Amino acid sequence: MDRIAITGGARLSGEIAISGAKNSAIKLMAASLLTDEPLRLTNMPRLADTRFLGALLRRLGTDVQEIDGESASETVLRTQEIVSAFAPYDLVRQMRASFNVLGPLLARSGHAKVSLPGGCEIGARPVDLHLMALRALGAQIELHEGYVYAQAPRGLTGARIEFPLSSVGATEHALLACVLARGETELVGAAREPEIVDLAACLNAMGAKVEGAGTDRIVVTGVARLSGATYAVAPDRIETGTYALAAAMAGGEVRLTHTRADLIESLLSKMEQAGVEIERRNDGLTVKRNGARLSPVDIETGTFPGFATDLQAQFMALMTLADGESVVRETIFENRFMHVPEMARLGADITVSGGEARVRGVARLEGAQVMATDLRASVGLVIAALAAQGETIVDRVYHLDRGFERLEQKLSACGAQVRRLSDREGAS
Repeated sequence: MDRIAITGGARLSGEIAISGAKNSAIKLMAASLLTDEPLRLTNMPRLADTRFLGALLRRLGTDVQEIDGESASETVLRTQEIVSAFAPYDLVRQMRASFNVLGPLLARSGHAKVSLPGGCEIGARPVDLHLMALRALGAQIELHEGYVYAQAPRGLTGARIEFPLSSVGATEHALLACVLARGETELVGAAREPEIVDLAACLNAMGAKVEGAGTDRIVVTGVARLSGATYAVAPDRIETGTYALAAAMAGGEVRLTHTRADLIESLLSKMEQAGVEIERRNDGLTVKRNGARLSPVDIETGTFPGFATDLQAQFMALMTLADGESVVRETIFENRFMHVPEMARLGADITVSGGEARVRGVARLEGAQVMATDLRASVGLVIAALAAQGETIVDRVYHLDRGFERLEQKLSACGAQVRRLSDREGAS
């Protein structure tokens, strides 16, 4: 099992090109099940999660071709025929988002058997709202032995679907199902995240009729069929924020390109309050920090356009060096402070009580051996290690590989001392 070694203390200087959004790419890949024509996705990230979903789609009948160029990557998906509507546990368990093939399978073939995704280290994240939306569209759904058995032999029918709380996954799943339903579907209380806007834009490029994405009310007029399309995956806002925080943590000046500042405005405003200089540009942003002590800043995670929970661990890392106490309130996932004990190994002073963490800034962090507990927590440890004195070894970096493309290379190109180790090299 690979590990990553970081020798802290190096200031960062240079440019990082942001990859396509992981959380968009995997849902756009699932949309390829809705048509028998090719869907060409450009600006595709190459990640463990996209490989997991590609393997599942191949099992269902999709031809998946990856084309890697010098400046960009593409994936061409074509499902001329759904050869199987069965998504087994051994594939779905590798990534929760695989569950979202249920809606497209049901919409196109009229039946599906898909494994429940199981638990998750950062919280329960049940799929009740997903199933509620599909039932509202007329699907007959039964649960047996860990599988969802769904049928809609006469097709899906448009409906008014009211979400009792904002759910990105359920909103995306409803969109993937209802674009081929008869009549009009209204999604009320829909999530507003940029990834939903991206999915709706791709579906519209394929011939769907989706209006209102990005608001809490989305209206979809069903169509008889979708066509192929070429569509560019939006920039990854979590990767954008992560590298912005890395530059602030280490100090120096880093320009982030192929992205948009408006995707992470809630983060950027907090960074500016802490004393980080942000220059917003047409093709991205520049982050500068001259090494002065940071000011403490409180945050509370929330749905978009609020502070993203996927950036909470990274921002907490930044606050470990602030001159004073900051408060981090987590409102999305109940178990998303598992990185705190690992940050404490680096010398951080953090106390957790329920959904609140109090971070008392320290004069310095020191390198240590730490363990990644989930995708976003693992990169939070990497960010902390960039400013820690000495060497930090991060174990279980397969979490990083799920969501960050060429992380070591991107940081190293800006002067960070980061390298990947084999299990033997990283052993103590």
